[in-house]
Amino acid sequence: MKRIVWMGIGVAIGVIAFRKVSQAQSALGPEGLNRAVGQLADGVYDFADAVRAGMRERETDLRTALGVESAELVRR
Repeated sequence: MKRIVWMGIGVAIGVIAFRKVSQAQSALGPEGLNRAVGQLADGVYDFADAVRAGMRERETDLRTALGVESAELVRR
């Protein structure tokens, strides 16, 4: 009996979630959805560029602090 109740609750949550997603998608429309995905992609690329710039800056600071001039590693 408990399994049937939990199954019903799961189905109800799935239906509600599907309706909410469908409503949000129809509110944005095809052009709005494309624009939202494009803005998200631009944000991810901007974040990645900022992380790379920070990594380069930190690597330069570490190389200066350690007195390492080149990017080559010396192996012994």
